[in-house]
Amino acid sequence: MSAYQQPQAFPPVVTSLIGACAVMYLVQDMAWEQIMLLFALWPMGGGANVPAFYPWQLVTYAFLHGDFFHILINMFALWMFGVQIENLWGSRRFAIYYFFCVAGAGLVQLVVVSAGAAGGGAIYPTVGASGGVLGILMAFARLFPNQTIMLLIPPVPMKAKYFVIIFGALSLFAGMTGTMGGIAHFAHLGGMAFGFGLLVYWEKKHGRGRF
Repeated sequence: MSAYQQPQAFPPVVTSLIGACAVMYLVQDMAWEQIMLLFALWPMGGGANVPAFYPWQLVTYAFLHGDFFHILINMFALWMFGVQIENLWGSRRFAIYYFFCVAGAGLVQLVVVSAGAAGGGAIYPTVGASGGVLGILMAFARLFPNQTIMLLIPPVPMKAKYFVIIFGALSLFAGMTGTMGGIAHFAHLGGMAFGFGLLVYWEKKHGRGRF
């Protein structure tokens, strides 16, 4: 655990991530095609007409968003859950955790969409910080399991630990059945799974809560 410091409403990593995503959202409008080709997460094995996959896309996809509502929801959730965790852990460990979740979410999504593309399925890029944000939510639920989260739609109060379980179950169901198309359900699950794995590793190494 990091040494005590005065809690910040806008700690540096959360603030920098929100700022970077906002800048990239504006840049997208000026060079949409070039940005998407290079920095969105594209599947492998989709054929000659599919944009190439590059390793850096496992991170850069998380700075791109499809529309204003997409980035608004992700950045609000990143701020809401990330502030408490960065203040608790410190910026360095928070940044390591976030990008580990982003890359893990991207890797899971890459495997899923590449398998679909190789089998003749739809080919599409993945964008959005949701995988990293859901990893942060997983950490929040593990660190503050009984803290109440007020859902916006519908406005229902729920303990963090129950919200994570329900959200994960719904994402798995939607991903397996193909419902709620246009959402990277397996990236969500990947971010949560990789985040949980890293939390367990740190807890075994340092003791629960002693990061």
